[in-house]
Amino acid sequence: QVQLVESGGGLVQAGGSLRLSCAASGGTFSGYTMGWFRQAPGKEREFVARIWISFAYYADSVKGRFTISRDNAKNTVYLQMNSLKPEDTAVYYCAARPATYYGGNFDGFHSWGQGTQVTVSS
Repeated sequence: QVQLVESGGGLVQAGGSLRLSCAASGGTFSGYTMGWFRQAPGKEREFVARIWISFAYYADSVKGRFTISRDNAKNTVYLQMNSLKPEDTAVYYCAARPATYYGGNFDGFHSWGQGTQVTVSS
């Protein structure tokens, strides 16, 4: 099973940018669909974005502001976050599921990282 480690979180002012990284080990990275999720205090975990091969899918709340990408040579998935808003404040998690799995935004993700905190101040 793949192991995932997120990095790149921090404190940023509204309108600013951050890039999150998620490094994978212990599996064949190119064989996974990679996803980003987030959980704000007192709220349920929500889908942010996922990338299958080179096809990207986004939650409506981040579309046009966030970009997910992957570098299979580095076994890393990224989340570029621009025009950040205070409501983007959350712990961000990356997750993996087999690329052959066809399901919804949450389905089938079996490996999760420990999360990285993103705080956007107003």
